[in-house]
Amino acid sequence: MNMQLLLIPLLPLIGFLLNGLLRNYLSKGVIGLIGSGSILGSFILSILAFLQVRSGTIICAEYFEFIKIAGLRIPFAFQVDQLTSIFLLVITGVGFLIHVYSTSYMHEEKPHHFARYFAYLNLFVFSMLLLVMGSNFVIMFIGWEGVGLCSYLLIGFWFKKEDYTKAASKAFIMNRIGDLAFLIALFILINKLGTVTFSEIFTTEALAKLSAFDITIITTLLFVGATGKSAQIPLYTWLPDAMAGPTPVSALIHAATMVTAGIYMIARSNLMYSMAPGTLNCIAIIGIATALLAASIALKQNDIKKYWPTQQ
Repeated sequence: MNMQLLLIPLLPLIGFLLNGLLRNYLSKGVIGLIGSGSILGSFILSILAFLQVRSGTIICAEYFEFIKIAGLRIPFAFQVDQLTSIFLLVITGVGFLIHVYSTSYMHEEKPHHFARYFAYLNLFVFSMLLLVMGSNFVIMFIGWEGVGLCSYLLIGFWFKKEDYTKAASKAFIMNRIGDLAFLIALFILINKLGTVTFSEIFTTEALAKLSAFDITIITTLLFVGATGKSAQIPLYTWLPDAMAGPTPVSALIHAATMVTAGIYMIARSNLMYSMAPGTLNCIAIIGIATALLAASIALKQNDIKKYWPTQQ
């Protein structure tokens, strides 16, 4: 079972390495087969994982010690439960369909650019899987940063146009603001509890060590991180410009998966949020305000795509 879980993110990583390193030697057909096939393999394994945890079973798999210093132990480990399995199906299922669609949408690209595109897509899926499968906040944060990097690479895929590179830079910088808040929250957790593992944090004994103020600060900082990834007020302005990327990228990253990363993180930390009513009120207010603002902006838009990508 441990190897099965490891293969779910490993297959997209292998696809990224093959398409990335061999981009000057592979044909478009082989590139598309590698890119789409790796995600299909992960989808099949995700279905098997879903069937094993749907009754409430939690699967944990530890592979090696990632960090071990002065009483702090952070393993490289995966945790798959019902919440994780739902996200696995969405990421790999929708991801596979978008990879297949991309083989036609990007067919006019030169082979090495075609391979670069699929390498970026595979790397994004790998990062997103790492984000939702990690058994601790550090592994989640590695995936969190990975999807931000891939978003930058894919938004600016047609890098010869200055508007596209500016849109990519804007998305990258605004996401870093939220990521800094996420990182500070991790440092506070390590300082107060000496661990970042979900099974050790979300217990009555561990949470009892945190004051109401500590929990409010941690949950607020995590929510600021979520506002960056999920494009909530005030860190929402990068998302309309992100339409500069290829349309399948907008569908995969900015509609179906990356913008749900913040939702996943808050759902994963639900026990801590249930102890911070002030933060919950803040989330509700900002969520409603963002929905209303976005809808009102959309009413006056006459160019939803923002930019029309043409290769130069």
